[in-house]
Parts: sequence; C-alpha cells; structure tokens
Amino acid sequence: MFLLMIFTYVVLLQFSKTTTAQQNPTLNYCTNYASSSTSYLQFQTNLNLLNSSLVSNGSVNGFFNASFDVRNPNSSVYGLVQCKGGISMGECRTCLQTAGENIIKQCANGKSAFIRYENCLFRYAGDNFFSQAKTSPINLMPGVDDASNVDVFSKNVEGLMNGLTANAASSASKFQFGLANDDTNSLDIYGLAQCTRDLSEKDCLSCLRRMTDTVYVSCRGKKGCQAICASCVVRYEVGEFFDTSLLPPFPPPPPTSSPPPNPTGGKSSMIVVKIVVPVAVGLVLLSAFFGYLSWRKLTNKGSNNSGNNNIESEKYSLQFALRTIRSATRDFADANKLGKGGFGVVYKGVLPNGQKVAVKRLSQSSGQGSEEFKNEVMLLHKLQHRNLVKLLGFCFEGQEKLLIYEFVPNGSLDKYLFDPTNKACLDWERRYNIIKGIARGMLYLHEESRLRIIHRDLKASNILLGDGMNSQISDFGMARLFGVDQTHQETKKVAGTFGYMAPEYVVNGMISMKSDVYSFGVLVLEILSGQQIINENREDSPKVLTSIAWEHWREGTASQFLDPCLSTGSSDEVIMKCLHIGLLCIQMNVEDRPTMASVMLMLDSDSLTLAIPSPPPFWESENLSVVRSGSATSN
Repeated sequence: MFLLMIFTYVVLLQFSKTTTAQQNPTLNYCTNYASSSTSYLQFQTNLNLLNSSLVSNGSVNGFFNASFDVRNPNSSVYGLVQCKGGISMGECRTCLQTAGENIIKQCANGKSAFIRYENCLFRYAGDNFFSQAKTSPINLMPGVDDASNVDVFSKNVEGLMNGLTANAASSASKFQFGLANDDTNSLDIYGLAQCTRDLSEKDCLSCLRRMTDTVYVSCRGKKGCQAICASCVVRYEVGEFFDTSLLPPFPPPPPTSSPPPNPTGGKSSMIVVKIVVPVAVGLVLLSAFFGYLSWRKLTNKGSNNSGNNNIESEKYSLQFALRTIRSATRDFADANKLGKGGFGVVYKGVLPNGQKVAVKRLSQSSGQGSEEFKNEVMLLHKLQHRNLVKLLGFCFEGQEKLLIYEFVPNGSLDKYLFDPTNKACLDWERRYNIIKGIARGMLYLHEESRLRIIHRDLKASNILLGDGMNSQISDFGMARLFGVDQTHQETKKVAGTFGYMAPEYVVNGMISMKSDVYSFGVLVLEILSGQQIINENREDSPKVLTSIAWEHWREGTASQFLDPCLSTGSSDEVIMKCLHIGLLCIQMNVEDRPTMASVMLMLDSDSLTLAIPSPPPFWESENLSVVRSGSATSN
C-alpha cells in the first residue's frame, strides 16, 4: 500500500508538471483593437471560424497557415500554427487546442496576437504576415546553473548551435536538433533550432542568428538557455529535452565563421573532429553518387531520344528499365489493363520485389509529348501528400513514355459513383470523406506545397480510392505551375473534359485557381447525386447536372437531387451544406467562387453562415450547344 501511494504521488506530480507546462506559455503578445467597431466584430467571427481549422489541420501536418475574408481588409484574418518537431500528433493537437483557447481568452480585443508554448505556436493577425520574420519581442530564458569551464563550454555551445541553425534554415521542415559532447566538463549538450515553415532560408537563418547572438551574450556559461520570438526559437540544455532516439546519425556541420580549434584545447577539439569527419565522408559519398549519375546518363544516351537527357539527373534514381516494366505488366497485356485516360492506357503490374504498381503508358497520338511527360514527372516528384497519388518512377526509352505509380487498390471514383451496383458501397460517410480528401489535396496544390499548381483536369476518373476509400488526386499531365504572386494565366489551347471546365477557361483560355475550384464544385455535385455532369440519356431537361442542381436549389427541392442510395437522417444538414458549397464553387463570376482554403473552412465549420450562391454558367439548356461547339479538347 505504501509503495502504491508513492507511485500515485509520482504519477500525479508528473501529470501536474505536464499540465503546468501546457498552461503556462513561454511567450505571448497581443495588440488591442477597438472592440466596438462593426468590422472588429466581423474580424472576431472570422477568427473563431479560422481557429478550429488551424487546430485540426495543424495537428495533422505539424504546420498550417490559412486566411479568411482577405478581400475585406477591415475584417480579414490570417492564422498560422506550428508544433515543435519530434513530438507526436496527439501532443501537437493537445498543445494547439490549449493555445487556440487561451489566445482568444488572453487577447479578447486583439487584432494581432501570438502565443508560444514549449510544444507549439499559435499566431493570428488582421494583416498578412506570412513569410515575414517577426523577431521581437524576444523572451530570453537562461538556466540557473553555471558550467565550470566557461570558455570551453561556451565554444562547444556555439559550435553546436551554429551548425543547428544553418541546417534548420536550409531544411524544408525548418527544424533541427542535435547533441555535442563537452568532455572537459563531462557534459552532453542538447540543442534545438526551429523557424516557422513559411520563412525563406535567408529569413529563417537571420531570425535564428538573432536568437543565438542573444543567447551567446546573455547566457554565456549557463548550462541551459532558450531565446524565443514569434518566428523562431533556439534552445540548448545540459540534459535531454527531446526524444534522443530521433537524433540524426551524425552531428550538424560546424559554422564556417567559427575560429579554428585550439591545438591545446584538448577535449574541445574532439567536438570539431566528431563533426568534420562524418561531413567529409558525406561529401565524398555525394561526389561518388553524382559521378555515378553522370556515368549512367552517358551510358543511356544511345538508347534514349535526344530529349531524354533534359530530365534532371536527380530523377535517374526514379528511372525504371523498359524491360522491367514489360515483364511487370506481362508485356502490357489486355488482362492487366486498368483503364484508359486522355493520354493513354493504365496497366497493373507487379515488380520483381512483389510490389504492385500502376503503369501509365502514354500513346504517341495522345497529345502529351515529351514536354507534358517531363512536366508530370517534375511535378509529381516534388509533391508529397496523402491525398495525391504517389509517383514511384518513370521510363523513357525509344518511343515509350511510362509513369509508374503506387497501385491504388480500389480504382477510380467514377467506377463506383456512376455504376448502379458499385455506388451502394459509397455511403454518406465515405462520400463526405472523399469530398474532404479532394479538398485537402487541392488546397495543398494551390497554397501549401512549395509550388503553386493548377491541376486543370479534376474529374471523377482522376480521383483514385486507396485504403479506407481515401481519395487521391491523379493525372497531372495538364497541370500548370504558377508563381507565388501569379493569379491567372492564358492559354491558346483549351484542353480538358466538357462539363468540368470553367466558363472563363472554355471561352477565353483563362486559367486560375478558381478554374480548379469550379471543377471541384462539379465533382461535389456528382458525388451528391451519383450522376455524371453531362448525360445524353437523361430524360429530364436540361441535360447538364449543374443546371439540375440549381433548379432544385431554387425550387426548394434539393433532397430530390440527391442519390437515392444515400440514407440521410442525421446527416441532412451536412449534405445540404455540401450542396451549398458545390453551388458556390460553380458560380459564373470567378471572384465569387471561394478559394480552396475557404472551402476547407466551410467543410470544417458547423456554425459558418454561407453566402447565397448565384446561378451557375450554362444552366439554361440552350447554352449547352455553345460549350459543345467550343475549341476544347474532350478527354
């Protein structure tokens, strides 16, 4: 009984420490705003709507930023959340929930605020602060204990932290942690450096250096210290404060600006040796690797077209031999055929290691030449998201252009949605998850990936269904890259699928993110109704699904638009919300359509009041002939 009491006390004490750490922020900042103004009340409403989206998305990805109502500068709100690297999704969610609740309480009238806990950051403002470093105010938290040999200890701290800051700034995660040994003082020094992921390498490094400079001056000789601001944090401690099993195999490289080690320094010089030797070995291995790539490029030159060598050498690691793919697909046997798309046929294959793959074989008459092929390889190689199909590799030999994807077991959405038998598998919960998965994937393409990408061919046959019917966007052959500040682009060749293409694209060749939003809206209507966008066999008039949806919405008979397979009941409100969102996405006026960020907010929120949609384009039946006679290429 006595031992049980001791154990209970220890557990409660540890729980108390954890709870206190969560409840006490390491830094918070708030600016006041006139709470009586109408615009502020709208700002507060927008902030509350954004709050839940930041928590839910941030806990999944470890970082998330989004904006709301950006066209109204008086009530627009921008938000950003980030969790400390190396913590679990549960720890991340718990911290963000606490931060999201407390930032509203502690900054009730704030137009701009941020709050930092040990495990997370929560920040919002009425102005766009994304990709801008905020380095003040700074909270400096020095430790209590002093090291015995201050000069050696301080040199080891600086060597560790300079390496960590350089690596953190250059990494995509903007996070780095590591360990250095101070043998003179018989100590292990643990360090951490992290920026918010929206910062550039230059701005991140500048922010981290300002923090480390503060630490080096104000915490010299202290066994622990951290400097914190809104955009970055640095910390070192004698003692573990992160999961050491996640440590990289060798410490970060030394700073180029640090002085050479003192030959008489003895123990401290070992730190530099431990860092330099693995880096030197790494450089040798990298040189050998790139030498191998160059050799392979030369040896493949005779068998490939002249255009083959234009694909960057980095992609040779993804290249498959044609004979391997022929064997995997049994020489492209009809029995292995999975389907046919606009640019070619897709086959199922099994690699020598037993892995199942989907092979997209581009036809020579498909219209996707070498440029489109390279485009798809380059895009997919850089994109990583659970709602995007995963590219495993490619083959480009002779006249063959092949893309090798991870095999998605359940096929494409259209095989279920438009099949009278298979559609029964798609209950409302699955359809709703498919809608949200497509929205998450499109949001990643438009705003969250390192590239801004317009898909241009979003349709049911390009949505693959993985394990658990998780939706994955595929077929990037017609995708376009956009600059960060680019809003639209014109094209002379209009290509896509009738019904899914936005009117400004069909008529004027104008491409934008809102073109994809239109296609997404059409997809939502198809998922809700179980019907294709254009169906010549449909007995009712008009023939276009968008027009039918609008007619039911206008007449108050929206329930008649839904797929009879759907059992509604308690889901009625959510289903009607999705129909509402679909109609907002297909509005004629480009500016009236929401962004994918706004779509995700609407899907995640149970209290948001949606705008009233205006009529979609071509909803009058006679307009269908205008679309059908346009200069578009049907896939």
